[in-house]
Amino acid sequence: MSKKAAATITDVARLANVTTITVSRAFNQPQLLKPQTLERILGIARELDYVPNAFARGLKRSESLIVGVVTASVYNPFYSDMIQGISREAKRQGYTIMLIDTDGVAELEEKAIQTLLGYRVAGIILSPVSDEPGYQPAYLSQLRNGDVPVVQLDRTLHGTPFSLVVLDNFHSGVKAGAYLLARQPAVRRVLALTGPARSRISHDRLAGLQQAIAGSGREVRLDVIPGDYTLEPAYRAALAYLDEHGAPDALFGFNQLITLGALKALRDRGIPRSSLAICGIDRLPFADIFEIPIACVAHDGLRTGETAMRLVLEQIQQPGRPAVREVMVGELEG
Repeated sequence: MSKKAAATITDVARLANVTTITVSRAFNQPQLLKPQTLERILGIARELDYVPNAFARGLKRSESLIVGVVTASVYNPFYSDMIQGISREAKRQGYTIMLIDTDGVAELEEKAIQTLLGYRVAGIILSPVSDEPGYQPAYLSQLRNGDVPVVQLDRTLHGTPFSLVVLDNFHSGVKAGAYLLARQPAVRRVLALTGPARSRISHDRLAGLQQAIAGSGREVRLDVIPGDYTLEPAYRAALAYLDEHGAPDALFGFNQLITLGALKALRDRGIPRSSLAICGIDRLPFADIFEIPIACVAHDGLRTGETAMRLVLEQIQQPGRPAVREVMVGELEG
């Protein structure tokens, strides 16, 4: 069976015996039409399953009510919270988000930016695939020279002029380190499972942990294993470490997925969680339901996302507004 062709504004206008301008007013300025005319047009539109082209309307009015959101992973629970916060704030302000998950692939990120610019979105919230200083994607010149407001979220591109919402990663590392040392007074060996070695987020969290250890005045060996903020590599790295060195006195996972990977490795090697101090960055999903008492330095993902959306909307409404930096502070929960 052939598919039914989509109804156009011309089809509605012809059957309602009005102009296309009048049909447009029925959807955009209904108060300008007589009630009978408005009812007739909307009734015919429903019969035809006519849907106004919001994108074309935005182009004509030189305005869009769509904000693009580019993220490296919706698999990360913290990112899911941030996206929920972005979406809630967008709806409150009458905007819709267009979410693109790049799955950590630079080529897909480039395509995502080109797609959003092609749709002439009102603004872009960007969490890039990498925050390493050397990562300078080709689309940066377009964003710098364009008029689309950009807010960077969590991961940031080095040396860019955009507003950003970031976590206080250094002090999160300090808090986690202080907890581990206080929890296990006899600690002599700490295992830190980090993100990518050249990531500035990893660098800052590790620097905070190192400061906490240095400030303790104790002789503590710190073993650092870089990863990529996902579960399976963290699991394999932790498993290899346990096989070679045995259990450390304390373990620090640099995000929830890393911490979960480490817990899986401990389970597979029959090492009780209670035998070592464990702390991670951000809450483990559903840990409270299963009564898994793992300490963490938690950040408010919903508020982080809402803040990013608020910043981009402020820049949409006030072109030329100076870029700002918002830092979200994490709190120890243990």
